[in-house]
Amino acid sequence: MLRTVSIVPAILTDNKIDYRTQVERINTFTRRVQIDVTDGIFAPASTLDVTNVWWPKNWDADLHLMAAKPSEHLDTVLKLSPSLCILHAEADEDLIPIFATLKNAGIKTGLALLPSTFPGAVAHYIKEVDHVLIFAGQIGVQGSPADMMQMEKIPLIRNMKPEVEIGWDGGVNMANVRALAHADLDIINVGSAITKAENPAVVFQEMVAEIDKNGVVL
Repeated sequence: MLRTVSIVPAILTDNKIDYRTQVERINTFTRRVQIDVTDGIFAPASTLDVTNVWWPKNWDADLHLMAAKPSEHLDTVLKLSPSLCILHAEADEDLIPIFATLKNAGIKTGLALLPSTFPGAVAHYIKEVDHVLIFAGQIGVQGSPADMMQMEKIPLIRNMKPEVEIGWDGGVNMANVRALAHADLDIINVGSAITKAENPAVVFQEMVAEIDKNGVVL
């Protein structure tokens, strides 16, 4: 049976004015948004620092923290209190105690996997989290093409933890969103295809309509 799939816009920028503009545009049509931030080390691209991000109180914000040492940003994350905090399996420290701290604060936990990371190698993390994010683009950059081979990770993760929420991030557009929606995902994060659109609300609704279609995916 096809799972219920949600389109979640993603914000990534290094500019405070652009960040506010994206928030204001997205706020007109959705309440769940992924905020992408890097530490300037883990990913070659730089974004706004986690201390400079914010979101409307009515949002369910997913904070995707691309950091080598997420513990160094933990105090800020706790103050921001996102609905979900996604950390990378490839970070340079043990994530288990960080997940425990987040859970104690009422924040859901997520694990992001870069394309080269095999789910079986991080099964101990997957078993601890509420959400697994399959990253299929170029880290820290919006608009890169999707590596559709990453879809092979979906059944592996689902077999490890059937109830876990699985998300996709990277290269989503109108040409591939329907195929992704039929691949046993729960969340499809969409960056520049929505945030850089002339009318992001229209593109969002078109994607929602596209993933609701039944039949053969070409």
